[in-house]
Amino acid sequence: MHMDLRDKFIIGTSGYSFDDWVGQFYPTGTRRKDMFGHYIQHFRTVELNFTYYRIPSARTMHSLSEKSPDDFLFWVKANQKTTHEQDRSVAGEFLAGLRPMRDSGKLAGVLLQFPQRFHRTVANREYLAYVADDFESVPLAVEFRHVSWDHPSTLEGLADRNITLVVPDVPTIEGLYRPIPAVTTDTGYLRLHSRNAANWYEGMAQRYDFSYSREELRKLLDGWSELVGKVRQMFCFFNNCHKGSAAANALAMRDLLLPEK
Repeated sequence: MHMDLRDKFIIGTSGYSFDDWVGQFYPTGTRRKDMFGHYIQHFRTVELNFTYYRIPSARTMHSLSEKSPDDFLFWVKANQKTTHEQDRSVAGEFLAGLRPMRDSGKLAGVLLQFPQRFHRTVANREYLAYVADDFESVPLAVEFRHVSWDHPSTLEGLADRNITLVVPDVPTIEGLYRPIPAVTTDTGYLRLHSRNAANWYEGMAQRYDFSYSREELRKLLDGWSELVGKVRQMFCFFNNCHKGSAAANALAMRDLLLPEK
């Protein structure tokens, strides 16, 4: 099992450019422009999250593609206008910016992470279908935050459209989407956020101030082990970015996949 998991799991973090990682994951004195060069020495995938705040430029995507190893893969978070403001107008510009990364073969796909207020309604299901059409030229993954999406038709609908389900690891809070592990394409996708229920609604810095124990990571891997045979790749991204916890936990999970001596 270990060898199979190690071959299929591709582990990284949600973002890499954080000042509070310096002295934790990055060597003391590391400048922002040098962070990616250090990151790629440890991981072979990353979620780019700056694209949520601003539309990616072809120049930036080309630069990241050029700097990364041949087998490196990027998931790119969709812009907030698409997911949080329900404004489809930026899709074309967004995709144009990704072109160099697509051409390099390093674009794994686009992540659509919807807010908790995005409930499973007829209108929102229609909007999701429209967005899927807008982004049909690239692989898509969708993360829901509201529990209403924990419904059999969600999995069926995503599978029909060949859209990857993102399974988030979040605290046990009423209203949050916490599905059992499942896959809707030949790609598995796990995003680990936090298990700190007390801080979830206290702001971004507090929400992601959490570190997973090795036992928690081991149980997560065990929970996904039954799905290994159903997928080609299983992406696992840590979003608990506070003070480098994401990078430390990602390295720890990767170590757990090594054969026992």
